[in-house]
Amino acid sequence: MVGVDLRGKTALVTGGTRGIGLASARALAEAGAQVFLTYKWGSPDLDAVAESFTRSGAPRPEFFQADVSVENDTERLMEELSGKAKKIDIFISNVSFALRTMSLDDYKKRSLFKTLEYSTWPLVDYTRRIKAQFGSYPRHILGISSDGPDHYYTGYDFVAASKALLEFFSRYLAAHLFAEGSRVNVLRFGTVNTESFRAVFGEGFFSFAEKNGVPRDAVLTPEQCGKAVLAMCSGLLDAINGQIISVDYGLPFKDNSMMRYLSQERERSG
Repeated sequence: MVGVDLRGKTALVTGGTRGIGLASARALAEAGAQVFLTYKWGSPDLDAVAESFTRSGAPRPEFFQADVSVENDTERLMEELSGKAKKIDIFISNVSFALRTMSLDDYKKRSLFKTLEYSTWPLVDYTRRIKAQFGSYPRHILGISSDGPDHYYTGYDFVAASKALLEFFSRYLAAHLFAEGSRVNVLRFGTVNTESFRAVFGEGFFSFAEKNGVPRDAVLTPEQCGKAVLAMCSGLLDAINGQIISVDYGLPFKDNSMMRYLSQERERSG
């Protein structure tokens, strides 16, 4: 992004080894930031991930295995980070996880709480722990959401609930931390062609959408999401605070392919 210089800045991105997290981390690194990426299990080859940064001329990232839902992992992560940096300037709360809920029989309190542990609470918990460990809050705190809170998608109940609460807390964090100089916002991405999207909605959605007249360039790529993250953390948009910002090419307003696709899938499954 023209005019963005993040040299000397540090960024912590949870779930930063794939999808939107990885693309966001790379965009920040290409602007000069030193990025720290967390991952859990099933991550891609970390050497290959690091090489993708090197090829673009970005500083090599550092990786930390840490499950955002496990308190001991979070404590250990903060201690390890304090040995690598004097402060965290940017925090991207990206991790999301939830079980699909195909009927009310799938509604389990334990499953809901686990979803919140992964998808909602880290925005608050990591922010507070960064202050406790480093003595200051990040200047830019950004949550990654989706359009789920405003739409009905089959099986998306718990994800939507966790994202709605993430957005709620982001507004209150923005109010609490305004005097500290922090800027807290949420980017609500629309349809993004990622592995996690296909895992939730199925491999067939994108071919279905294209056959039904949705242009390929109307679907977001992780790299485009990364550019939006960079913009929010660039310092150029610091007048924006406590906002939920939709990034989706306006597709949900003019197209209902997702609803038609899910209806078709329900009919097939009987």
